[in-house]
Amino acid sequence: MFVSYKWLQDYVDLSGVSADELAEKITKSGIEVEGVDVLNEGIKGIVVGHVVERVQHPNADKLSKCQVDIGQGEPVQIICGAPNVAQGQKVAVATVGAVLPGNFKIKRAKLRGEESNGMICSLTELGMEAKVVPKEYSEGIFVFPQDAAVGSDAIALLNRDDEVLELGLTPNRADCLSMLGVAYEVAAILGRDVKLPENDLQPVNEKATDYITVKVEANEDNPLYAAKVIKNVKIGPAPLWMQTRLMSAGIRPHNNVVDITNYILLEYGQPLHAFDYNRLGSKEILIRRAQDGEKFVTLDDAERTLTSDHLVITNGTEPVALAGVMGGANSEVTSDTTTVLLEAAYFTGGTIRKASKDHGLRSEASARFEKGVDPNRVRAAGERAAYLIAKYAGGEVLEGAAEVDTLTVEPAVVSITLEKINSVIGTNLTIAEVEAIFERLQFAVSSEGENITVTAPTRRGDIKIEEDLIEEVARLYGYDLIPMTLPIGSATPGKLSKYQEKRRIVRQYLEGAGLYQAVTYSLTSEEKAAQFALEKRDFIRLAMPMSEDRSILRLSIMPQLLEVLKYNSARQNDSLAVYETGAVFLANGTEVLPEEEEHVAGAITGLWHSHSWQGEKKPVDFYVVKGILEGLFAKLGLTENVTYVQAKVDNMHPGRTAEIHLNGERIGFVGQVHPTMQKELDLKDTYVFELSLKAVLEEATAALRYEGIPRFPSITRDIALVVDKETVSGVLKDIIQTAGGQLLKEVHVFDLYEGDRMEEGKKSIAYSLKYMDPERTLTDEEVTKVHTQVLEALKSQAGAVLRG
Repeated sequence: MFVSYKWLQDYVDLSGVSADELAEKITKSGIEVEGVDVLNEGIKGIVVGHVVERVQHPNADKLSKCQVDIGQGEPVQIICGAPNVAQGQKVAVATVGAVLPGNFKIKRAKLRGEESNGMICSLTELGMEAKVVPKEYSEGIFVFPQDAAVGSDAIALLNRDDEVLELGLTPNRADCLSMLGVAYEVAAILGRDVKLPENDLQPVNEKATDYITVKVEANEDNPLYAAKVIKNVKIGPAPLWMQTRLMSAGIRPHNNVVDITNYILLEYGQPLHAFDYNRLGSKEILIRRAQDGEKFVTLDDAERTLTSDHLVITNGTEPVALAGVMGGANSEVTSDTTTVLLEAAYFTGGTIRKASKDHGLRSEASARFEKGVDPNRVRAAGERAAYLIAKYAGGEVLEGAAEVDTLTVEPAVVSITLEKINSVIGTNLTIAEVEAIFERLQFAVSSEGENITVTAPTRRGDIKIEEDLIEEVARLYGYDLIPMTLPIGSATPGKLSKYQEKRRIVRQYLEGAGLYQAVTYSLTSEEKAAQFALEKRDFIRLAMPMSEDRSILRLSIMPQLLEVLKYNSARQNDSLAVYETGAVFLANGTEVLPEEEEHVAGAITGLWHSHSWQGEKKPVDFYVVKGILEGLFAKLGLTENVTYVQAKVDNMHPGRTAEIHLNGERIGFVGQVHPTMQKELDLKDTYVFELSLKAVLEEATAALRYEGIPRFPSITRDIALVVDKETVSGVLKDIIQTAGGQLLKEVHVFDLYEGDRMEEGKKSIAYSLKYMDPERTLTDEEVTKVHTQVLEALKSQAGAVLRG
């Protein structure tokens, strides 16, 4: 809501309070003022000039040579490029030495050989937005009324010597969507009175009901509708002061009748609409729900297709307005209008919101109806508008109004105790002090002992319960005056849960390993939804997706991470390592809510290491990614619980992929993306992993145990085994560890050979075995005995023999 400081002074005395001070007081009382716009900031030297003579520029077809009286003796010559400049006009002139917005200084100049001593200005050149400039002046200069004094301050005439406060209103404070509502608020803050607008309406001796009848079929949507009739209206421009106030509030002026309805919208917060009575085509107004498929052309010349959810104003048969949103082109007030039908109505917010949303017609009127207007101001707003039309459009207002009224208005009555107010706020206010606050707000208040009963006016629809009264007392008393106290009682310091601690460890480890964290959408397309999923479930679709690419909740993080790699690779960042911890969503049918399970996924492409000094480059491979995971599991104390099993996973390389098992249960996978998919994404060799973070972090682990450095030496034995090509190294390692017993401390692979010297279908795998006893020095005989057991177990269980 834009609030003119000068306009506000019509309703409440602001003497001694500057615009900035007022903004601070309003903000401290609970309504945030987002800014104060000084309209004439940086502008000076603008006066009203009279174009005494206008002739064609001798050397330019699109320029005019004007003699302009600026009230300083002889007229000055000004070259003007505006197409609408003409002799006899009163215009805004920037004199030599004047400054326009943007620190644009006016100097004497020669334009195509002719001297120019100033500049005739358009409204946009004076700092107004093009969208609020009247259409007749949008392509040229602004013309003042003929009673504007030559040489007077043009900025003051245009109300640009004003300051505008921008209020950031919350939805519950719809009362401040009007100048009067803001006036009541400011008067309460300052402890001053509110002066209501003038309304000395003198109707003629004819009745409105002789010209129009009103019938409402949709009483729940429109419980109050009043129609006034104004004859002998002369359509023309509204008074300059009214036009400038509208422009300052962001509304473009049109003509006196339309501008008055917009002015009342801002003044009272009550939307009105003016119809051309003679174009209605009947003497009846019927308010009903629209028929499905019914067509209607609105004021913006767009044809609208209506439904039964929309409320329309009709002439008994066809719509003439979309209620509370926009009027129809078939009843628009034009320059030929002589009789006006003025609508003042109360429409329910839900109906207006539905129509506004369906047709994309968000207007000042619909915004106010949606949030709720004051039902007790509907008739008053109509009367005030009729008075202004009679005053500024020469109209004759007929007596009374044709109306339907089924509206029941009951002001809110709320009771509270003084003890509760003080206990919640933390004050020691008296009954008299609390009553004084409500009286400043112009709430009816009475008390009996400690009990206080407040009757809130209908303009304050947000007052309903005790807490609303407490808020009013607190903000008017002053939040800064409420004493500061420390909370009393025991407090529990916040801390991370075990799950959160472990999740933080995972993130820190992966970032320490060189992976960047990525954050991607949880929504994906149907094509990608099932890719890389650890668990196949039905898709969870959005009812109203923003696009087909974001219509389904993901089952895997991996497709989004690959999109991150693709995006960066296309921008020449072809070596990248990223990870993400996030949720996947698993459907449980239509009757049970879906599960939200946290996963961690990583993707690495390009070079893992590149040392330009040593000339060493290492591309990422399977063992790099597996090594990262092994380090992570070691960090979490899960090394002994995790195993890797070669497997085939959709969209993964068939020979370079393994499933990850935790205590025998599959929790994820690691490996290379299938070459076909890599080619589709235009990626180099890319290795990925994804696993259920929930399963990992919820696995119980033993407390960390430290062992001293052994004092006794170890004995190492290396063996090279010949086995079938299909034999998995992990299986051999398990056999070795089981057969080696307590004396075997370490086993690792250090060589693999599948060359020409091996017989068909065989391969050689070499292992290094470390034997040790932390309590004593082992003898060679003891090691040989255990080592023999290992070789026998390998031969019997895997058919492995020592390579000769």
